[in-house]
Amino acid sequence: MRRLCDVTDARRILNPGPVAIVTTSWRGITNAAPIAWLAPLSMEPPLVGCVIHPHRHTADMIRFSEAFAINIPGPALLKQTAFFGSQTGLNTNKIEASGLEVFNPLAIDAPLLEGCLAWIECTVQDVIRTGDHTLFVGNVVKVQADDEAYAQQWLLNDREHSPLTFIGGTRYAVIGDPMDAVVEVDINGGLIVETAEERERREELEAQEREKRRLEGEEGFDQMKRAEEADHKTQF
Repeated sequence: MRRLCDVTDARRILNPGPVAIVTTSWRGITNAAPIAWLAPLSMEPPLVGCVIHPHRHTADMIRFSEAFAINIPGPALLKQTAFFGSQTGLNTNKIEASGLEVFNPLAIDAPLLEGCLAWIECTVQDVIRTGDHTLFVGNVVKVQADDEAYAQQWLLNDREHSPLTFIGGTRYAVIGDPMDAVVEVDINGGLIVETAEERERREELEAQEREKRRLEGEEGFDQMKRAEEADHKTQF
């Protein structure tokens, strides 16, 4: 069943992607703010886009300093990430209030946040007004990453080293369950949606589920599934 959504839902549908805590520094003042609207724009030169409402303090800090840092948090920084979004840097030193430690950047002035999984330092290449927001085009000058979390791709070996994503309101999630896409085509060039190995695996799982239903009964099986789902939610 398809449901018609409001056009503003497009921004949420295009998430989740890794949420960033964008840090800035200007004239001895630092700031941190969670930003969900980010995107790679170019490989050569390496450019990334950061979209922020022009009335936000972070937008002014980026304009004045002409630089910003993208800090990618994991689930351990869930509360700090939400905290940064609930306060204004006009009246509060949010980094100090969060209790997070910082370390020195390699190329710009904006502090980098300890406990994150990756850090991208940018100078401002361009500032583009787009609708009611501003696109800050960042020229990437330095990149660092936790080697337990990232090695040319997100490793996703464990929850604590997986990127935190924003899904709307006060809700966040963690990227997980990586899948390798095995693409095979038939003699006519058409996609084989299910390979013999995938079909065998699916049939094996279906047989296991039927056996559990037989042993537990329908009601017992449904209770077991609800318990597993509840346990999974508590982990996140």
